[in-house]
Amino acid sequence: MPKLPVIRPRELVRAIKKLGFLEKRQKGSHLIMIHEQKNKQITIPIHNKPLKKGTLVAILRQGEIRIEDL
Repeated sequence: MPKLPVIRPRELVRAIKKLGFLEKRQKGSHLIMIHEQKNKQITIPIHNKPLKKGTLVAILRQGEIRIEDL
């Protein structure tokens, strides 16, 4: 398993959009994205600092995204 990258939320949003996810809505600092074909929904906290490793793992797990796909 490759190491997790240090990534900021906006960089993650750009990478996830390339995988087919769309922005559904945003309330405050939480952006909700959906993938209609996979029927998956993920929540990304938008803050001005890098995501913690546990948060990144949870986001990837929600969307069934592999680290290699980023």
